[in-house]
Amino acid sequence: MSEEQKGIREGIEESEGDPRLILLMNGLLSGVFALTVVWGLDRIGIAGFTAPNVATLALIIFAATYLVVLR
Repeated sequence: MSEEQKGIREGIEESEGDPRLILLMNGLLSGVFALTVVWGLDRIGIAGFTAPNVATLALIIFAATYLVVLR
């Protein structure tokens, strides 16, 4: 073996990842964060804890994260 093996750091730095997995993780984490925020807003009486409120905030967070991180 004349060629040196790459270490973990080099492998991670060269890896681009699967975009579908990144989008899935973004969607799941955005949904959990939106659920938590809307629940908190409901507890202090600012917004109702409803599915449309959670979905709207999750979409906003997802889009913002996508634009900032992936593009």
